[in-house]
Amino acid sequence: MNPFDQQQWRCRCEWGPGAVAALAPADVVIVVDVLSFTTCVDVAVSRGGAILPYEWNDPSAAEFARTHDAELAGRRRVARYSLSASSFLEVPHGFRCVLPSPNGARVARAAAECASIVFAGCLRNARAVADAARRAGATFNVIPAGERWSDGSLRPCLEDWLGAGAVLASLPGSRSPEADAAVAIFDRRRASLADAIRQCSSGRELEGRGQLSDLALASDLDASACAPRFDGAAFVGG
Repeated sequence: MNPFDQQQWRCRCEWGPGAVAALAPADVVIVVDVLSFTTCVDVAVSRGGAILPYEWNDPSAAEFARTHDAELAGRRRVARYSLSASSFLEVPHGFRCVLPSPNGARVARAAAECASIVFAGCLRNARAVADAARRAGATFNVIPAGERWSDGSLRPCLEDWLGAGAVLASLPGSRSPEADAAVAIFDRRRASLADAIRQCSSGRELEGRGQLSDLALASDLDASACAPRFDGAAFVGG
């Protein structure tokens, strides 16, 4: 018996890359990285683009982008496209971008190795992703990606907890205690999401960098009807 798999419930929730293997297999896996990977995915895909997740600081990313006829994202405030969601606001239809990320992309790639249906969820598309997920299956693993401390260890973060709760709130079926807790914290802050995102540790970090537009995009609950689904190479629209 695996005490960490949450198998007896239809809706499950656990943190980071380790959750992919720890949770029982599900029909659908939903990756949540509100600041910023899955919010970037939603903004780009809702405009007709495609986002290819890739490992962070991997020198093979440039060749991967070339072979997949895609642009390679770079650092915030330096590159044209980056983990700044606002950098994707004006992408043209058919745009393809390789987006390395230390958290969301890492979880997404791990999930794709063991699940056939993987969605990118965030606050912007929480209801749309939940609707698409329940059409696709009956069991759901929702994985908040989290952030990293300076030593590389996982830092559970409020924004991903809220994002996971927003998705889980619209999914049918029984919830594990972990999933139920995520919904409870989302319900508690639903009316003040923008303040919660701005005031949490990750939000203050982005605010300090002057990225207020990214905070606004990330906290705009259900602003998007897009449910980005991984097709084996990229997150694309339905």
